[in-house]
Amino acid sequence: MTALELASAVRRRELSPVEITLHYLDRIERFNEDVGAFTTTVPELALERAKSAEREAMESDDPPPLLGVPIPIKDLNLVKDLPILFGSATYRDFVAPVDDTVVERLRDAGTIMLGKTATPEFGLPCYTETAVGPPSRTPWDLTRSAGGSSGGAAAAVAAGLAPAAQGSDGAGSIRIPSSLCGLYGIKPSRGRISWAPIIPDLVGMSTNGPIARTVRDAAALLDVMTHHNPGDLFHVPDPESSFLSCADREPGRLRIARSARPAVPDAVVHPDVLAAYEHASALLASLGHEIVDIEPPFSPEIVPDFETMWFCFACMHPVDDAKRGLLRPLTAWLRERGEAVSAPEFMRAAANLQLATRLGLLVLNEYDAVLTPTVTGPPMPVGWFEEGGDPAETFERMKRYAPFAAVCNVTGQPAVNLPLHWTDEGLPIGVMLAGRWGDEATLISLSAQVEAHVGGFWSNRQPALFAS
Repeated sequence: MTALELASAVRRRELSPVEITLHYLDRIERFNEDVGAFTTTVPELALERAKSAEREAMESDDPPPLLGVPIPIKDLNLVKDLPILFGSATYRDFVAPVDDTVVERLRDAGTIMLGKTATPEFGLPCYTETAVGPPSRTPWDLTRSAGGSSGGAAAAVAAGLAPAAQGSDGAGSIRIPSSLCGLYGIKPSRGRISWAPIIPDLVGMSTNGPIARTVRDAAALLDVMTHHNPGDLFHVPDPESSFLSCADREPGRLRIARSARPAVPDAVVHPDVLAAYEHASALLASLGHEIVDIEPPFSPEIVPDFETMWFCFACMHPVDDAKRGLLRPLTAWLRERGEAVSAPEFMRAAANLQLATRLGLLVLNEYDAVLTPTVTGPPMPVGWFEEGGDPAETFERMKRYAPFAAVCNVTGQPAVNLPLHWTDEGLPIGVMLAGRWGDEATLISLSAQVEAHVGGFWSNRQPALFAS
C-alpha cells in the first residue's frame, strides 16, 4: 500500500497503526542487512507511538493527515534524545539535543519514525558507504549502490521497509538515489523547508524533501514538510494550494527545454541513460508538450567554484582533533582542502555561483520545465567510487557521475526524478525535470500526468526483494 492508502485505511479504522508498524519492523529485521537502509532502528519507540496513534484514530474525527504512516528520518537530521552519527565514526555516542523542525512537522502529521536511515559521512558523497554500517544497496541488484546521500532512505522505500521516507539534497542527494532505486523524489525550491533550529542554510544549496513510490505520496509529504522559521535566510512564498491537489490537476500544454550535455568536463553519458532521456522526451511530446533542445546555460567555468563550496561544506561538522583519524579518506581529503580556503575565496566562489545563477535563469525561466538525465550512468557496483583508494580520483568520479543534479542546488530550482526507464538487466535509470524557483506545483502536476499515462509503470514495478 502507498503512504496515502495506509493513512486512509487508518482513518477508516480498517488498519491499526500498530499492525502497520509491526509489518515494517518485521521487514526491517529480515532485510535491512541486505540493503543497508537503516543505521538505527527504534522498535520500542515506534510501537509506543503506534499505540498512541491507534488511540487517536479511534477517538478523533479529524486525525492528522498521515496518522499511523511509518516515515523514517535520515541520519543527517536531529531527533531529540536519539543518537545521530551523520554517517561518521567521529560522532559515535553523540545524542541529538533537539528535534529538527522538519522532524517536528512529520511527527505532528501523525507519522511514526521507525529509525534513522543511512547516509555517507556528513552527506558528502553520492554513494552511501561508511565506517558505521553496511553499504546502502539498490534492491534491484544488491551488488550495486543505492546512491547518496539519501541512499538509506531510498533503499528502505525500494525494498519495502517503509512506504516513503524523508531525505535531504545538497547536490542531488534525493534525486540520485531515487534514480538508482526506481523511485520518485522531489528536491524542493530553496527556502521551501526550514533547516531550523541548528543546521544553517548559508548559501541555500541543501534542503529536505520526500522520497516515495508515487507522485501523490511525495506531494503529501512535501505538504507536511513545508514550513519556515524565524532566522531562515531563504523564504519561498507559500503555494496557493496544497501540493497534493497539484497531483490531481492537469498541467496544460507546457514548453519543456531539454539538454543532455553535462557541465563537468570529461563526463560521459552512458547509452542506457541517453535511451532513458530520449524515451522521456518522446513520452512528454506524446502528451502534447512542446520539447525544445537548448544549449545549457551553465558552462564548465562554474565547476571550480562549486568545488570550493563543497570543500568548505566538508568542514561544517566539528570533529575532535583526537578523532580525525576516524574520518574516511574522502572526507579527510575534502576537509583538508576546505580548511585551506580563505574567507575571501569562499565569498568569491559564492558570488560567482550567484552570478551564474542569475544569468542561467534568464534562459531557463523561459520554459515551464527542463529535462535532463539525473545521473550519467546506471547504478554502479558497491566500491566503484573508491577503487584504487585515491580520494582525488573518487571525487572526480563523483563529479562525472552526478553533474546534472548539482546545478539545481546551485540555482535553487525545484527538481524531481522520474523513474521511467529500466535497462535490459533490470536496473532503474531516472530522468530529471527541473522547474522555475517556487513552482513545485507544475513539476508535480506534470509528474502525475506522466505517472497516469504509464499506468503505474514505476509504482507497481518492484524488485524481487520487495515481494519477499
